Amino acid sequence: MSGPIDLPRMLAARDRRAGWQRELLERYRLPLVSFTMNIAGPVKNSPAIRRGFRLGRELLLGQLAREKAAVVATREVDEDTGCEGLYVVEMDPRSLKAITCQIEDGTPLGRLLDLDVLSPGGEKLDRPEPRRCLICGGPARECARSRAHPVPELQRETRRLLEEAVTQWDAETAATLAVRALLHEVCTTPKPGLVDRANSGSHRDMDIFTFMDSSAGLWPYFAQCVRAGRETACRPAPETFAALRWPGKLAEGRMLAATGGVNTHKGAIFSLGLACGALGRLDREDWAEPERVLAQVAAMTAGSVERELAGAAGKQASTAGEDLYRRYGVTGVRGQAEAGFPAVRDHGLPVLERGIREGKTPEQAGTAALLALLAHTDDTNMIARGGIQVQKREAARLRELLAEQPYPAAETIAALDAGYIRQNLSPGGSADLLALCYLLHSLKKILGDD
Repeated sequence: MSGPIDLPRMLAARDRRAGWQRELLERYRLPLVSFTMNIAGPVKNSPAIRRGFRLGRELLLGQLAREKAAVVATREVDEDTGCEGLYVVEMDPRSLKAITCQIEDGTPLGRLLDLDVLSPGGEKLDRPEPRRCLICGGPARECARSRAHPVPELQRETRRLLEEAVTQWDAETAATLAVRALLHEVCTTPKPGLVDRANSGSHRDMDIFTFMDSSAGLWPYFAQCVRAGRETACRPAPETFAALRWPGKLAEGRMLAATGGVNTHKGAIFSLGLACGALGRLDREDWAEPERVLAQVAAMTAGSVERELAGAAGKQASTAGEDLYRRYGVTGVRGQAEAGFPAVRDHGLPVLERGIREGKTPEQAGTAALLALLAHTDDTNMIARGGIQVQKREAARLRELLAEQPYPAAETIAALDAGYIRQNLSPGGSADLLALCYLLHSLKKILGDD
């Protein structure tokens, strides 16, 4: 966080901004939006304020794109005196002013955004209605002139608005990326034994549309996971995990309702829900670091294998996971989560990203990542369908294959698919981990897009 800024520095920043405005107006002879944050008190910049600025910029540029108004020049600064943005726009000035007023008046965060519009000649366009006060809703100019509200009160309201806006933005962003990851996973083709665009693999009760129906209903759950992570971020990490349990049960119910009772995404609800909870606990700047996200997942689930699997070893198994642990000592997705998803971190994600860097399509890289995951994890779906020996055999066979062909030819994968279908094998656990790979890969773009 930057320190307090005195009046001379604020005046100097204003003069500098005015000079830039004149320069851009003279060069382009087009209207200009001058964007600053309306922040009470001497501290004009902080991580939260920068996030609010970026969100405000997204709102502005999104509306301009909707109106097909070209932004022909941009100048932005991020200094102790605050965040500033200047945008030269090919648009009628009055129409442009209407858009900025809609943003300022129509969104909660808009109360903190100062979006001035200058005509090509440099005249500042007036608002049709005066801005409302942050605290009382009266004319803001009159409240400011009379100092009707103490600065600490204005600062508290500013923090509240920033936190709410940023949390909503984060939740919506992460939920969208999580659902997209599910769709990318099911559409990746070919996937041996699994539902994809070509066939339903070893499954008779589902197809690609079943997965799409299920995915569409999970967006609210993923957003809720982010919010739960944010609300518990200052408490021990396992408390976030506990806060996700009931939303996860409800999400499973929505999944079964959408699919007519077919389990398409139970594993993904667990793993991607944990990832979204971890994102809520982290600063957005850390989202682009898979190691940080997965380490947070490990902290959230610490001790869960002992509590949920080892504790049930002497009892009759109530879930498939408990049964496999009792019979084979396989910890499945719970063990992966508690260890920070090593199969994803060390195998699946590196293969996915290396393939994309080398010019493979995301689909080609995704198929190879799936095989790498299957080669380096105890896939409980494979064990349930074929037994532990078959799973170990296939994992060993894939490790040999991938050592020679890290990105196998289409014919090789087609032969695997045919063989898995014939044996009724399905690496559904690895498919869930592939979705997590897609999510983590997408998150790496967040900072650049912001």
